[in-house]
Amino acid sequence: MLTRKQYDLLLLIDKRLKSDGVPPSFDEMKDALGLKSKSGIHRLITSLEERRFIRRLPHKARAIEVVRLPENTPEEEKELLRNNGTRFRMNSSASIIADNNTEIPLYGKIAAGTPIEALRDENEFVSVPQNMLGMGEHYALKVEGDSMIEAGILNGDTVVIQRSNSSENGAIVVALVDGYEVTLKRIYCRQGKVALEPANKNYETKVLAPERVAVQGRLVGLLRNY
Repeated sequence: MLTRKQYDLLLLIDKRLKSDGVPPSFDEMKDALGLKSKSGIHRLITSLEERRFIRRLPHKARAIEVVRLPENTPEEEKELLRNNGTRFRMNSSASIIADNNTEIPLYGKIAAGTPIEALRDENEFVSVPQNMLGMGEHYALKVEGDSMIEAGILNGDTVVIQRSNSSENGAIVVALVDGYEVTLKRIYCRQGKVALEPANKNYETKVLAPERVAVQGRLVGLLRNY
């Protein structure tokens, strides 16, 4: 389900493409939506692209293609959910998807043991319940390894991550180490150092200088196939 700003921007782009053949500029988008900066437009464009409503064409300035339009306005979607609760429909591959689910991008695999680079597959998305997501952007990662098993995170699970560059002590985060290695661990600040702590007694806690660690997001949900 789109937010009102996402919906309004999508309709604006679609209208301008049909009338002029080109999308509006970022300044025009910003003014039309009443936003104070173009960074807000960048976030909206990214979210629409991740939900596969639009496609940005490479090597062309201001090249945006509208892939699809939503069937209902955000207000109509909310009303449908209030009236009908969770409804189900069949998609083209005959799998059942809850209508109040949201698709988020799958950014490849993350090690829950030894850090590895997480690579995003541009064509991979996962469907998650809307109530699992909070504010901001979200993405999913496949877990490899067993270093977080005592936190209930198993090899093969899919974790749902809220994008963030900070976190409270003890939270489970996606941490970027030395600019290229990504791992899932509990994070603590201790005596001017950053500790990345596993949830498995067979693994050691890594204690690093703060400049070596960048938080990429925090764990908000988990999906598992049986």
